[in-house]
Amino acid sequence: MSTIAPIAAARSASRSSLPRVGVLLVNLGTPDTADAPGVRVYLREFLSDARVIEDQGLVWQLVLNGIILRRRPRTKALDYQKIWNNERNESPLKTITRAQGDKLAAALSDRDHVVVDWAMRYGNPSIKSGIDALIAKGCDRILAVPLYPQYSASTSATVCDEVFRVLARLRAQPTLRVTPPYYQDEAYIEALAISIETHLATLPFEPELIVASFHGMPKSYVDKGDPYQSHCVATTEALRRRLGMDVTKLLLTFQSRFGNDEWLQPYTDKTMERLAKEGVRRIAVVTPGFSADCLETLEEIAQENAEIFKHNGGEQFSAIPCLNDSDPGMDVIRTLVLRELQGWI
Repeated sequence: MSTIAPIAAARSASRSSLPRVGVLLVNLGTPDTADAPGVRVYLREFLSDARVIEDQGLVWQLVLNGIILRRRPRTKALDYQKIWNNERNESPLKTITRAQGDKLAAALSDRDHVVVDWAMRYGNPSIKSGIDALIAKGCDRILAVPLYPQYSASTSATVCDEVFRVLARLRAQPTLRVTPPYYQDEAYIEALAISIETHLATLPFEPELIVASFHGMPKSYVDKGDPYQSHCVATTEALRRRLGMDVTKLLLTFQSRFGNDEWLQPYTDKTMERLAKEGVRRIAVVTPGFSADCLETLEEIAQENAEIFKHNGGEQFSAIPCLNDSDPGMDVIRTLVLRELQGWI
């Protein structure tokens, strides 16, 4: 009688009984609905995070609850409606992050003890729900993957804060790892370059220059030691080297400023206005700090900043898509995850 079948069955049973390793992709977040109530819930959670707005004192609470949450949800809801995925009734960020999770799971499907899930720092699905789901599937080790190439306390660190808060409530905690920022990782820079070159090849015009627009932050945060600005500079310099461009052909700017404080400069919107007034007629914009297209790329850049550029004399404007769940984008995520899972799988 052959012993091959029993041995194979025993090995299969052994593999299935192994503790599982969970991978949790985490992005910033999104409202559940593209209306004022949905945006209000999202903004309340986001702007109540001391990593985002460091001074959560009485004055800020009065401004937040008395002004911002009364007025801003209506206007931001209109912006979300411009880009909303009506078929799924969700934001593009949620659609893309789900796709990234699904494709990573497929790429790791030959490792039957690895489980992939995804979550949002603010909104749903929450980090808690993601961790709970992984634990329920038998994961005793979890790799958290903040999908932010450049580190900042208001993005990467707040993901860790929330993960630690969830684990702090557990008696039996899974072992935790967190992927590092990948702002000048070779795979990331190569993927950005490929995405730019591929997109430019489809355009009916040749841009005179490219603007690399990163999400901004108050200058005071950097002054206190946040490395975010230096990471953005490093990404841009690496991308210039890869594309063979200098500072006149690939510009670095910062977008999405909020409030009256000084933020990192140069500002993207002011740069669009200046370039057009100086005679630049054709530009493309890439957003290397965003791993997935969202309100800040699809509405603020592709629509609002395009209008600023054209209103001031610009003629042709193109927003380069984020890496999203493209093949180059998934290469980055897969490379990062497999590197950090060494010793676990």
